[in-house]
Amino acid sequence: MYWVWLVTRDGGSEGMANSRKPGIRKTLGGNGTPGKISPRRPSPLKGGFIRVSVATAIPGLLREYGLDPGKVLIEAGIEPRLIEDPDNVIPFATMGRLINFCATKTRCRHFGLLVGQRGGVSSLGTVGLLIRQARDVGSALDDLVRYLHLHDRGAVPRFVVRGSMATLAYTISEPRLEGADHIADAAMAVTMNIMRSLCGPDWVPSEVRLPHRKPAYAAPLQRFFHAPIKFDEKEAALVFPAKVLQQPLAGADADLHRHLLNYVQQLDAASDADVVDQMRRILRTLVLNHQSSAEQLAQLFSVHRRTLNRRLRQQGTAFHLLLEETRFELASQMMSETSIPLAQIAALLNYSEASAFSRAFRRWSGMTPTEWRRRHGR
Repeated sequence: MYWVWLVTRDGGSEGMANSRKPGIRKTLGGNGTPGKISPRRPSPLKGGFIRVSVATAIPGLLREYGLDPGKVLIEAGIEPRLIEDPDNVIPFATMGRLINFCATKTRCRHFGLLVGQRGGVSSLGTVGLLIRQARDVGSALDDLVRYLHLHDRGAVPRFVVRGSMATLAYTISEPRLEGADHIADAAMAVTMNIMRSLCGPDWVPSEVRLPHRKPAYAAPLQRFFHAPIKFDEKEAALVFPAKVLQQPLAGADADLHRHLLNYVQQLDAASDADVVDQMRRILRTLVLNHQSSAEQLAQLFSVHRRTLNRRLRQQGTAFHLLLEETRFELASQMMSETSIPLAQIAALLNYSEASAFSRAFRRWSGMTPTEWRRRHGR
């Protein structure tokens, strides 16, 4: 099994590959110190799934709007008991539909933000425990992007440091996701709360980026983030001064961090993830950052390009097919969710000119980008 993270410091990328190992169960002694670790086969997330932890806030929010949570959830096709346990998992697409459905029922266009505001470090389960024990903010964010996929396999995180500024980004990898705007808002709200738990309750970013059109009523977003917000962006992200990364975390326990890291690594190694599915997810981030060559993807998976191509052939596909599929999905998402001009979308997808993008999109969809946006844009 392969797991990949994207952490860039001064332009460098890192990746790692692991072989499959048995899972473990971590137990703590009565005084909260690390106890015995015993073998166990975990029930890992598959591609496109997410833990329901943040969604546990939804019933309370529905009550605040005078609605019966049970009835709304059943109408949305969700068994109410499913979201009572934060460790349950649901398809990422189901989470998007659920939040979008609740936004419609409550007539609240910022419902995703409200859901995310109630999340934070504790929503991440074991990954949240791990990052709270890191030595400093930078190390905590490294852990976050490396292991977020144990909590969320519907998106790819990205942590970049360039010069004096840092960017913590979240790119949805689920194609044509219903409620993508709500998911992006929720993800950035959770990320904001994570940063405040690491840096202090008064922390604010220099900038917030959201991959959807500016809503008619943006005041709730502004009140929560207390920072300039840019809409119609290629990915959701918080931008902030890199100097905060050196800030030590109060109460961090190096021994506990080491035990938790060992636990998380073994859970990760035991997870039954589909390599091609992971490649599709990672490619979305690579394409948006103009790093979408087969060599770059192979490097992230710590394999030679020939090995990468052989594995893709074994799964009945090829790199160029994955790349074209990814470009089409990204183009479709940006044209439906944002007002980014078509020429800019072409540039973001690394086309030399808009006409080349138009020809490719017509080949994929049977219609021009302009016609597609007219039919599917919101």
